[in-house]
Amino acid sequence: MTQSTALAPATAGVSARRRLLRLVAIAACLPYLCLKVAWIAGSHAGIPDGSPLLEHRVTMIVANGLTVLMDAAVVVLALLLTRPWGRRVPAWLLAVPMWIATGLLAPIMAGFPAQLVLDAVRGGGAAGAGDKPYLAGWVFSVVYGGFIVQGLALGTLFAGYARDRWGHLWRGRVRELPALGTAREAVSARRTTAVVAAVALFPAGTRALWACGGTAGLGASHPGGRLMDLLMAVSLTAAVLGTGLLALRRGSGLPVAVPLALAWTGSGAAACWGAWMALGSLTVAQDAAVRPTATLTLTYAGQVITGFLVACLAARFLADRSVKARACAGR
Repeated sequence: MTQSTALAPATAGVSARRRLLRLVAIAACLPYLCLKVAWIAGSHAGIPDGSPLLEHRVTMIVANGLTVLMDAAVVVLALLLTRPWGRRVPAWLLAVPMWIATGLLAPIMAGFPAQLVLDAVRGGGAAGAGDKPYLAGWVFSVVYGGFIVQGLALGTLFAGYARDRWGHLWRGRVRELPALGTAREAVSARRTTAVVAAVALFPAGTRALWACGGTAGLGASHPGGRLMDLLMAVSLTAAVLGTGLLALRRGSGLPVAVPLALAWTGSGAAACWGAWMALGSLTVAQDAAVRPTATLTLTYAGQVITGFLVACLAARFLADRSVKARACAGR
């Protein structure tokens, strides 16, 4: 992926399907945005009496303001992906927010339906009788349901846009990638994969332990629960796997798009949720009962480092492919 601003090939207009997807993506943002703005204005809609959310008014305003901006960015992205001016946007200016959106939305799209199934099987949530409810049940359905629709619509729009603009960069199969011609290149590829795996080992290990029911290093609180731990362990594994397949030229029969998708989604989910949960932990840093442990903090940091490292490697891979494609076209 390069700084090029031209679509290849350029399309004469936007199809009715893409216009519909744009409308769906924007409409799916409205319930969330309205609810957040109402909370900022002082409404308690969907917030039960006694909720811990009501204890820190300033923190709630700041957090809700940040999430309003984040969801408003989805509206901008939906327009960018379907309007003529979006074709002139530098690659990085689109790729970075889309990577963040993918990372934040993908675990919700997988986790919320899974949580509903688990709750149905168990006959209800796992919260204890003495726990204070944060939000009314309908809020989760409205918010996460909207996120799922946003993810599906925005993801489909981005897939089409990326195919039109950069599809030549992941055309073909892994076996068709240039071979690692020298011993130095082979050693570098192995070292790269080993470094990524080593960095991911600790956060993936702790997440897997907690997902299986372990509590070592958790402390009194368990942010996100076991399902989130499972999703983060899977995300880290996907990021490492995608990197290894590309760097070592493994999985020769796979389309190049498969390891790229693993690296893109896995790195985004690991880094963005690690950063988001670390940011959330700062709001409770003064409360010893729910303050994150050192192990949890290191897990968040490991996720962020792994995610950014894999994202940079994927960007480097695409940049190299772009340079070679331009060189071939200029011959």
